[in-house]
Amino acid sequence: MRVMVIDTALGLCTAGIFEVDGRTTPLGVRSVEMAKGHQERLGGLARVAMDDAGGLEGVERIGVTVGPGSFTGLRVGLAFAQGLGAALGRPVVGLSTLDALAASVGDRDVAALIDARRGQVYARFWRAGAAQGPAEALSLETARERLADFGPGATLVGSGATLLDDAAIGAAVLGLAGPAPEALARLTASADPAAAPPRPLYFRAPDATPPSRLPGQARPARS
Repeated sequence: MRVMVIDTALGLCTAGIFEVDGRTTPLGVRSVEMAKGHQERLGGLARVAMDDAGGLEGVERIGVTVGPGSFTGLRVGLAFAQGLGAALGRPVVGLSTLDALAASVGDRDVAALIDARRGQVYARFWRAGAAQGPAEALSLETARERLADFGPGATLVGSGATLLDDAAIGAAVLGLAGPAPEALARLTASADPAAAPPRPLYFRAPDATPPSRLPGQARPARS
């Protein structure tokens, strides 16, 4: 299956086209580490990836990260992927950033951890390859308690891994800025489009607040 992947959820801006048929073969991939500005870069990166792959002919499915992650970043990737899917008449599937981070390392015991600020991490845990419940927003203290049973051979992966590198003795710590493009391609090919809609996954409201007055509107008089 030939797939295209889009990721703007975390600290990478990624666009890639892969052939997935037992092996995952990159046909055209561009991935740049960046904290913000995904909207300005995504179109150009996608265009170069498409050129390297010889165009979009044969692409059967598009995968896009849906969160958890940056509120604005998620919207950028989702809008781009859904617009492209509509233009091509191809299904678009949503990919969990935590699942994709775990798939990037492929270990049997994995904790995927994203720094959510405010003393929290977004987290999902796997033991012996089996997910231990859904993705969650956890305090650092609770995350440390959950990691206490992890030991040598386990892997902590993601931007939140370095916040908790003292919680699982002997575990490998990989502070990846975002999921590996190859992992996104494998998840895209194996996803059930009916069960993986391209809808954003948020665990809390955005930090931004609407303005209290319209542009040009006078400030209310003080009482």
